[in-house]
Amino acid sequence: MTVIVRAFRAPGDAEAVARVRRAALPFMLVTPESLVFETEHAHPLARYRPLVAEEDGEIIGTAQVGLAHDSPEPGVGYANVYVHPERRGRGAGSAVVRAAEEYLAGAGATRVHTWVLDEPGHRAFAERLGYRAGRTAHFLRLDLAAGALPPLRTPPDGVRVVPASEFAGDPRPLFELDAETTADEPGDVAAEFTDYRHWLDETWAHPLFSPELTSVAVVDGRPVAFSAARTDGSTRYGTAMTGTARAHRGRGLAKLAKNDSLHRARNAGFTEAFTGNDAGNAPMLAVNEWFGYEICATEVRHVRTLG
Repeated sequence: MTVIVRAFRAPGDAEAVARVRRAALPFMLVTPESLVFETEHAHPLARYRPLVAEEDGEIIGTAQVGLAHDSPEPGVGYANVYVHPERRGRGAGSAVVRAAEEYLAGAGATRVHTWVLDEPGHRAFAERLGYRAGRTAHFLRLDLAAGALPPLRTPPDGVRVVPASEFAGDPRPLFELDAETTADEPGDVAAEFTDYRHWLDETWAHPLFSPELTSVAVVDGRPVAFSAARTDGSTRYGTAMTGTARAHRGRGLAKLAKNDSLHRARNAGFTEAFTGNDAGNAPMLAVNEWFGYEICATEVRHVRTLG
């Protein structure tokens, strides 16, 4: 049996790729619609090219491959690889990595980053291919159906908490807040959001994004803290980003917004909540522990220099 690596074909491959991704990493939200959207709306500078690995016509592996176009550092590529747990050991992962590295080298990448589950087999696989370990991040899960959320509290004087849908007419203030908080996130690859039109196209319009469940703390008409929500349209809810503008930190506004969003999600019928944090982000890990989230998996970012 031979494994063949080829480019992802939308929309025909979307259902199978979503199935592989959910099986390999069930802590991240993905749908066939989101896969097609991300392929069609990727920034041109990202050179985004998802791959699939086929065995006898069955898709058993896949990878997100592209350039970190929003990083101020040149030559940063990424290849996040997923193989169905029941189809590992057949060479699909190695074949996808080789194809991804070849493509990224041609696109101008000088190094490749990849997330690897913090399990002996996964880490050994990455090390065999020449990748070295870097930062650690956690996936966290909260049982919305059974767990008790902290009660909603009255916002401080001068603060309102509203859904992001209130900014539908002009989301630019949310873009500016997202850009500021993302720039301060701990990580081994810096990111800078400067392209508002693309943010509208790729983030605000993303099929998983829920402006109704995203909560925003507002002061003097300006958003100063937020908790961005995504859902799979069924029972699973995820926090894509939670943050506060620098001038308003230390007041508990991110916690206020996230609590509001979690209550909205539970009232809407969602039963599971997921989020992720860099292991060095102690303040946000403490906030999530306060809500009752528990770590359900850990990843380690690995990197390999090309050439």
